[in-house]
Amino acid sequence: MTSTSTRRPPQATSLPTGPGVHAGPFFLITALSVSIVAFLLLRGQPLAALALIAITLVGAGLTAAAMYRTVAPLGSELADDTSLVGGRTRAALERDKALTLRAIKELEFDRAMGKVSDADFAEMRDRLRARAVRLMTQLDGAAMYRAQIERDVAAAGGAGMVSGACVACGTGNDGDARFCKRCGHAFAVTA
Repeated sequence: MTSTSTRRPPQATSLPTGPGVHAGPFFLITALSVSIVAFLLLRGQPLAALALIAITLVGAGLTAAAMYRTVAPLGSELADDTSLVGGRTRAALERDKALTLRAIKELEFDRAMGKVSDADFAEMRDRLRARAVRLMTQLDGAAMYRAQIERDVAAAGGAGMVSGACVACGTGNDGDARFCKRCGHAFAVTA
């Protein structure tokens, strides 16, 4: 099976930004400020002790920035086209819907070619249709779209959705078919 759709490369998710200072520099600036205050308070101490305190405070700032970068995405909402629908991204649901509808169409073709028995066809078709309806319901989110869902599932290869018959053998084929699924006769392509 070949795919004609193009996939977008995964986008890097960035931390939520808003007006003001970003979290990473904030922790570092705070750590440097605290270390300067510590230098001023501990003016008479040996240089090794001051260096150890400064390194400890800067390390604490780096650690806080790293922890924030790790934990922040867990509490923030995902941006861009990664809106969640039922715990999954809309893009993932759309991809699964397209794959399920394509699988229904291929199952119809395999049945017409004699590769799948009628009993297996009925069982697999019913499972695929139920999955397609579930995915479309998740995407649409309302029962008022039920008629559209039924039309989409039927258009993907459901019973009674044959739009044209082959002039050579009389077999009914899908509306977007380029060749007859029984005899292979080429149909005229309309632009």
